[in-house]
Amino acid sequence: MFGLHPVAAAFANPARNRHRLLATANALRRLAEMGVVPDVEVEETTTAAIGRLLGNDAVHQGCLLYCEPLAEPDIGDLAAARRLLVLDQVTDPHNVGAVLRSAAAFAADAVVVTERHSPRETAVLAKSAAGALDMVPVVRVRNLSKALEELAAAGVLTVGLDAGADAPLEMVPIAEPFALVLGAEGKGLRQKTRETCARLARIDMPGAMPSLNVSNAAALALYIADRAIAARRSEI
Repeated sequence: MFGLHPVAAAFANPARNRHRLLATANALRRLAEMGVVPDVEVEETTTAAIGRLLGNDAVHQGCLLYCEPLAEPDIGDLAAARRLLVLDQVTDPHNVGAVLRSAAAFAADAVVVTERHSPRETAVLAKSAAGALDMVPVVRVRNLSKALEELAAAGVLTVGLDAGADAPLEMVPIAEPFALVLGAEGKGLRQKTRETCARLARIDMPGAMPSLNVSNAAALALYIADRAIAARRSEI
């Protein structure tokens, strides 16, 4: 199994308000192997029964946790953040979940999304995040350009990823605190977002495919930034 099971992560998160767990015997055994001790009512059930509740297309891995959505911090709560990802109207919950997973892997402090044209916390998003939904806060903002201006005023370097940028990302002197800003697939960053970012950078691809899925681009951008910061520290 890749990553941390989203249900296990939900039980590990003290901020998650949990109510009831439905799970198969096999799922309960796997959760126990992961060290999960449910602190809610547990009902042992079947895969078919959970499928009837969620729909036949749902991939639930044998468990269903009833819980409240997590409280979302405000942009003003990110004063101590060192690494941020900002998504400009990325609508696919699979992509947002995968971005959260990468954010957790590279120690990002939060993922900032737009109030409109961004998915809410759903089972699809949670499964794609593989537990990261309970590790990395999601901040929703009504006006992304204004939010970027607030981050810049707080000393955060805002770097927009744009295929038409003059410089590749590895040539941008990235230092913490920073925010990497990514747009939706196809549309990319909106014009106002590009104009608000302090720097624009591109990710050069050596192969025949000129661009990456937004979640892959987020992971690669975080890796490039992390390596650049690590190299700078080694020189001190």
